[in-house]
Amino acid sequence: MTDDQVAGARPVRTRRALLAGAGVAGAAAMLAACGGGDDGAATTSPGPQVTNTGDAGGGGRQDSQSLARTSDIPVGGGAILSAQGIVITQPSPGEFRGFDPKCPHQGCNVTTIEGGTINCVCHNSRFSIEDGSVQSGPSPAPLERKDVKVSGDQIALA
Repeated sequence: MTDDQVAGARPVRTRRALLAGAGVAGAAAMLAACGGGDDGAATTSPGPQVTNTGDAGGGGRQDSQSLARTSDIPVGGGAILSAQGIVITQPSPGEFRGFDPKCPHQGCNVTTIEGGTINCVCHNSRFSIEDGSVQSGPSPAPLERKDVKVSGDQIALA
């Protein structure tokens, strides 16, 4: 019989066992915190409002790759299609441009399009709706271009 098996002896606990137990307890606490209550209500954190136009439901689209209709994109402005990962602008009538919504400064997504600029509210970088160039702010580079094509009234990635 070993010392650990002597009747009435306390089992020897190693540091590894203690740390593993603490890890399991911590994981359980995290899962419980993420689980939410039983009331069924979802909570969301407030954030900047993102324009999310386009035809996400697919209603009446001619092309399954369509991102938006031309009528969804205002002349002199644009739309941030966050679910599709693109910003589409129309700097002048019938001219459509696509950009990555991620600001090159620190990776925040742009949130508004106003006054001829695509705006990142994280650090106030502003980009031209025409070519994505930096108009103001700390961004070291323009928004990355995404080629788009227009077929009828549908806008899709080129």
